Amino acid sequence: MTAGPSVVALGGGHGTAATLRACRHYAGKITAIVSVADDGGSSGRLSEVLGVPALGDLRKCLVALAAPESDLAAAMEHRFTEGEMEGHALGNMLLAGLIHTEGGLVNGLAAAARLLGVDGTILPATEAPVRLTASGIGGPTTGQAAIARSGGVEEVGLEPSGARSPQAACDAIAAADQVLIGPGSLYTSVLACVLPPQIRAALQSTSAMKVYVCNLRPQVPETAGYSVADHVAALERHGVFPDIVLCDTSSGLTIGDTRFRLREEMLARSNGLVHDPTRLGAALVDLADQHRVKSKVKYTVKDKGS
Repeated sequence: MTAGPSVVALGGGHGTAATLRACRHYAGKITAIVSVADDGGSSGRLSEVLGVPALGDLRKCLVALAAPESDLAAAMEHRFTEGEMEGHALGNMLLAGLIHTEGGLVNGLAAAARLLGVDGTILPATEAPVRLTASGIGGPTTGQAAIARSGGVEEVGLEPSGARSPQAACDAIAAADQVLIGPGSLYTSVLACVLPPQIRAALQSTSAMKVYVCNLRPQVPETAGYSVADHVAALERHGVFPDIVLCDTSSGLTIGDTRFRLREEMLARSNGLVHDPTRLGAALVDLADQHRVKSKVKYTVKDKGS
């Protein structure tokens, strides 16, 4: 047996956090590249006041890869309920402070990772704040929170369109054995992460297997009525072409046109609402094995916690 594959996970929020927990079961090296386009809640308020990128999704991914015994990881998710601090997550406040004391977002995330005993690397999709825009049936919409409440979205973009990504993020994609895209809110998390031009170029040139982990069900109203094929079509409209799509249709998601390579597995927890890290990890390590079958290298699912 050999050490597990080098895995890069792209997206944001709860979906990418679930993927990272799955990666802990089999990956030898984990890198998360996370959207910073969120403008709602605590993230949006801190971004507006302090001029920092959105921090909430980064916080969730740090906690997902933190040492299991970390008291700080549990505290990072605490939300204040009174006064001017109402609604703010402690972890967002800590990250905002580290960004300023460590001299930037990437350094601040590295410092937070050390404090939390993170098993991997967390990087932002862009180093500076960005704003998500959308066009579709309802006309132009600006802002992640507003777009999440919209239906009929066809295309999304970023302002500024040329926002730079960390070189480390592009290098991680280039060196990866497996790249995971999703699950998560299709337009406002997944595509928001892969829109930066350097990230998209790295995805198009990598030799890694690109796996799209599809959502378990449509997200209303953002992707109301979507099939698996509709998710894939949206990715392709934005220049992202998965090598294989991993999905679970047990919660009622339809497949649609299957012109793409598809693999169906039982991936959901018993409630059918979220991905189970152990099931997802087993499916992903099997895909990694298949990608390297000629080398006769076999990866194994490790018990690294959920």
